[in-house]
Amino acid sequence: MIAIGQIEKAAYDIMLKAAIDIPEDYEDGIRGMQKGEKGDLSYFVLEAMLENYDAAREDRRPMCADSGLPRYYVKAGNEALIEGGFIALEKVLRQATARATQDVPLRPNRVHPISRQDNNNNVGINAPEIDYSFEPDADWVEITTVHKGGLFGTDYRMLFPGDGIDGIKRFFLDVMISFGKRGLACQPAIVGIGLGGSKDTCMVLGKQAACLRIVGNKNPDPEIAALEEELKQMGNSIGMGAMGFVGSSMVVDCHIEVGYTHTGGMPMSVHSFCLSSRRASVRIYNDGRIEHRTDPNWFTPYTRRNTVEWQEMVSA
Repeated sequence: MIAIGQIEKAAYDIMLKAAIDIPEDYEDGIRGMQKGEKGDLSYFVLEAMLENYDAAREDRRPMCADSGLPRYYVKAGNEALIEGGFIALEKVLRQATARATQDVPLRPNRVHPISRQDNNNNVGINAPEIDYSFEPDADWVEITTVHKGGLFGTDYRMLFPGDGIDGIKRFFLDVMISFGKRGLACQPAIVGIGLGGSKDTCMVLGKQAACLRIVGNKNPDPEIAALEEELKQMGNSIGMGAMGFVGSSMVVDCHIEVGYTHTGGMPMSVHSFCLSSRRASVRIYNDGRIEHRTDPNWFTPYTRRNTVEWQEMVSA
């Protein structure tokens, strides 16, 4: 059984890690973009970003003054046993958030939408958000925290089947240009796209695609993977780079996730993570083992299953 105190400590630890330590895959992606960046100001921004990452690690302080809206993604193995159950788990995740807000410190961004009451700990009604997913034949709980900005960097459009792939590309370019010109996102960033599902599912899939897949990871569907690469290249070919300056460093990577949708529509959402790409993951086993992980591994064959009954594909 997984001790509830162990979960709270692990959640607190990844809150600190996400705020301070850039994921290796993302930092490598930024260094790769810097090598090909010809725009002077964009190159300067990329260089400043890398210097800031080094300073944050050395000083053990948040890499950005705006620490966004911390949230959790919990993947629970079907065989995992949690002391106190999921009610206890949610309690300690909220406790870890409050402690980390004071200790890191994180900026207390969460306020009531009308009264503007601030509990000064990033905890409140429906905050922090906790999303769940499940995995068969596993005896662990995996917790990922993401600190994503909560104001901009997201757009949605209801496309229709007749819009086709060209419509997807057109909306993607509209969004990238709007983000760059109006300062609605901090580029460069991982861009996540949700295609299909209901409107709310489409938005969820896009945000998860941006925040829970690592740089270089491709969708297992070859057609979708090819579209991911094409959109990435398009995003970096519109003449805008880091923070909207002239350049070619806008999209570190592009990730697409899909859901079956209404036959009459093709909803699409676009989400830009920020240039801090703040995420960290930990896996806790029934026997007490703990693994800190760089890949949230949120999207698995099980979560992408396309059948009534789960039938794991076994390689020959």
